[in-house]
Amino acid sequence: MTYQSEYSISVHAYLGNTDDIMNLLLIGDESETMIARYIQSCKVYVGLLCDEIVAVCAVMPECDGLIEIKNLAVRHDMQRHGIGHSMLHFVETLYPGKTIILGTGETPSTLRFYKSCGYHTSHKIPGFFTENYPFPIIEEGVRLRDMVYLAKHIPPQQS
Repeated sequence: MTYQSEYSISVHAYLGNTDDIMNLLLIGDESETMIARYIQSCKVYVGLLCDEIVAVCAVMPECDGLIEIKNLAVRHDMQRHGIGHSMLHFVETLYPGKTIILGTGETPSTLRFYKSCGYHTSHKIPGFFTENYPFPIIEEGVRLRDMVYLAKHIPPQQS
């Protein structure tokens, strides 16, 4: 499926070895150990531009109709061109009538991005980053401590 952003990307299910996209996954989650905890339970989608992978999204169905985005990452040189928004839109079309949740740190630009895509703050897990990562994670001068969960209910498809 092709999505319009500043660049026209196509999004496809990824069936390859996750080691081949680990550098991209590490943009969305800085710990290979943490990625290893969830990646095998996820459906992984990649965004392609001229047959080159520029984005990844790992999605895990949860209980009670919840869908969790565990990892969303766009290659650094391709960020701020609408590709992340296109990846989210693709995933949203797969789950009509469901609620999508995702967790992130308190990074201001990341929270603004998700809120601009229609996600709202759901809840926090205090101390998540300080208790689960062996090293401090600092983004935009903010040391990440709490996991902020955001949610968006996807309307059912209209017939």
